[in-house]
Amino acid sequence: MFNIFKKKSRSTEVISCVEGILSPLKDVPDAVFAKGSIGRGVAIKPTSGLIVSPVDGIIRMIFPTNHAVGIETKEGLEFLIHVGIDTVKLNGEGFRRIATEGTTVKAGDNLLEVDFKLLEEKGYPTDTMIILTNDKSKADFHEIMQYGKVVGGSGKVIFTCDIRKG
Repeated sequence: MFNIFKKKSRSTEVISCVEGILSPLKDVPDAVFAKGSIGRGVAIKPTSGLIVSPVDGIIRMIFPTNHAVGIETKEGLEFLIHVGIDTVKLNGEGFRRIATEGTTVKAGDNLLEVDFKLLEEKGYPTDTMIILTNDKSKADFHEIMQYGKVVGGSGKVIFTCDIRKG
C-alpha cells in the first residue's frame, strides 16, 4: 500500500581498482570505452602497478593475457576491469596474475600486478577502466567522486550501483 515495509536495497559501493587519478570514460583514448559501448564506469590514470578488486564478489573471468578481469557481486552486478588500451596485443607481457577465476574476493583484494612503465615504453595508454556491464534497464550507475581526484589505496567509494527492481 505505502511500501513502508519494503526493505530498501543498499547500493553497491565501488572503490578504485588502482591508485591514480580518476577521469571520465569519455576521456579514454579508445572509442569503444569513451562512448560507453561496453558499459558505464570510470577510468583511472594509474600511479601504481597493483590492481585490486573494486567490489566484493566472485571473479567470473580473467582474460588469458591478464589485461581484463570480470567480477560479479551477490546482487548480480557485473564489472569489468580493463587495464590499458589495446594491451591484449602484449599477450600477457607486463602482467602478473595474482587471483584465480572462481575465487570470492573482497573490495581491495589483490588481482593483478602490472608493469605500467613497460606498457608506456611500448606505446600503450595505461588508462584502467572499471565498467558496470549490466544493461541500463537492469542497473543504475551513480557517480559520486569528482574527476581529477587521486583515488586508490584509501578504500574511498568512487561510485555506486543498484540493481533495478521489477
